[in-house]
Amino acid sequence: MAMSYIWSGLVILSFLWGFFHGNLSAVAAAALDGAQSALELSLSMAGILCLWSGVMEILNVCGLSRRIAALFRPLLRRLLPNASRDEETLAAVSANVSANLLGLGNAATPLGIQAARRMARNCGGTASDELCLLVVLNTASIQLLPTTVASVRAAFGSAAPFDILPAVWISSLASVTVGLLTARLLSRRKGGPA
Repeated sequence: MAMSYIWSGLVILSFLWGFFHGNLSAVAAAALDGAQSALELSLSMAGILCLWSGVMEILNVCGLSRRIAALFRPLLRRLLPNASRDEETLAAVSANVSANLLGLGNAATPLGIQAARRMARNCGGTASDELCLLVVLNTASIQLLPTTVASVRAAFGSAAPFDILPAVWISSLASVTVGLLTARLLSRRKGGPA
C-alpha cells in the first residue's frame, strides 16, 4: 500500500515540477514514452515467461524436475532440518530451489510461497530461522540459466543475451554464500541452533 502512495506522489511531483518550470510537455512526452517502453517490455517478457513456464511443465511431466529436486534434498536436509521432517514441505523447497537454479523465478515463486506457508504453520506468528533461511535462499538463488535477465537483454536487442553467464554464476554463488553465512551468524547471535 505504501508503494502506491510513493509512486503516486512521484508522478504528481513530476507533473508539478514540469508545470512550474515550463517543461510540462516534456514530462508528458516522457511519461508516454515510458508507458510504451513498459508495454513493449511486458509483452516480450510475457512471451519468454510462457516459453520457460512451458519448459518447466515439460520438466514436470517427464519427471526431470523431481530428479533435479532429489539432488538438492541432502543439502536441504542439512540446511533446513525441521522443514525436512515434512516430506511435502521438503518437496516444495526442493522444487523451488530447482526452479530458481534454472532461472525460472516466476515459476519458482508459487513453490516458494507453498513451502513458506507450510513452514510457517508452527511458527506462532514469528518467522523461524529456517523460514528466514528459505527467504534468503529464494532471494539470492544460484542460477545456472538466468532466463529472465537474458530475456530482458534480448528484448533490448542484445546479440548474445546469455554472454553474462560467468558473471551471473559468480555473483549468485557469492550472494547465496553471504546470505547463508549471515543467516547462520544471526541465528547464533539470537541463541538459535548452531
